[in-house]
Formats: sequence, C-alpha cells, structure tokens
Amino acid sequence: MTQYSEQRLSLAPSRLCRALRPSRRVLVPPLCRAFAGSGCQLAPERGAERRDTASGPVSGFCPPRKSCHDWIGPPDKHSNLRSVHFYVPKNESPLEQKLRQLRQETQEWNQQFWANQNLTFRKEKEEFIRSRLKARGLEPRAGSGQKATLDAEEMADFYKEFLSKNFLKHMYYNRDWYQRNFAITFCMGKVALERVWNKLRPKPKETARRSPP
Repeated sequence: MTQYSEQRLSLAPSRLCRALRPSRRVLVPPLCRAFAGSGCQLAPERGAERRDTASGPVSGFCPPRKSCHDWIGPPDKHSNLRSVHFYVPKNESPLEQKLRQLRQETQEWNQQFWANQNLTFRKEKEEFIRSRLKARGLEPRAGSGQKATLDAEEMADFYKEFLSKNFLKHMYYNRDWYQRNFAITFCMGKVALERVWNKLRPKPKETARRSPP
C-alpha cells in the first residue's frame, strides 16, 4: 500500500478500506505545517455574515465578515477534505502574501487531485462489482431492490489492482506534496524572521518640528 495509505478515499467499509483511509495522526501534521497561521477556527454549517477571503472555489462556505482568523470549512463532497479559508490582513507584507498564496495553491491542487481520484475510484469500483455479478448471472440489484455487494475477500482483489495500477500516480503525488510543503515551511520561516525583525529593529525617531524664529 506504501504511500497511498496516507491519503483520504471514499471506500466501502472493510479491513482494506480502513487501511487505505488516512489516520488523523498521518494527515493532520502535514496540514498543520502547511496551513498554520495566526489562528484557526472550525467553520459552522452556516454563516450569517460573510467577508472577502483568499479561498478558491473548493467550498461554498464563507467565514463571518468580522473574523480575523483562518477558518476550516466543511468537508468537500468530492475530495472529502476540509478547505482552509485564509484571512487576509490589511497590513499584509509581500512575503506574507506569497506565503498565503503558496498555501492556497497547494490546497487547491490537493483538493483537485483527490476529487478526481475519488471519482475514478468509485467508477472503477462499480464496474468491478458489476462485472463480478454479471459473471455469476446476477443483477446489480436483488428482487427486493437492495443493492448487491461482494464480500471482503472479493473486494480485496479490486483494492490490490487499483493500488497497483495507480502506484506511480500516488508516488508522484507524494513527491509533489512534500516539495510543496517544504517550500511553504521555508517561506514560513522567512515570514517569522521578518516579524521578529520588525519588532526588534529600532524605530525611526520622529524629528521635532521647530517653529521658525
């Protein structure tokens, strides 16, 4: 299963399914390092007030207008990932803007990858089940209208085949994921140094205005 076990998929409940879904310990640290900011808040289902954000079209949620923090939105129905809505301060420096844009671009790239991958997974899974049932002379739905399924041992063949077929894609994804997060972490260090310097550097003295004699 290698790297693929670290990602989030929409899979049926089985032992192999649970192995393919990411654990919170695996997924949360990279996300925290990538999207950590001055503060993060979990988004409610609805928001009465809205404000302009730097988020992309990954979620329809908008944080309250007066919020001064990053917000974690609801799970996306296609990727199953929660999108982060980044707060844009008024006095944002060029370096802070670059960091925010790196986070946003990485989030949109990650959302798009898993939305496409989950769609492919569901389609191939349905085709696999349909072909196995057809080989037995069975219909996708029983006479009672209940959807026919396969047992865990039969589905293990599909999971193994799917992982093997997508091995290179997942390997390239993980490579790009770590490269992007390294760039974000490096930029975060530069932002932290910039903020420390702004606090410690001597402030320019105001020249006293003298009235003409």
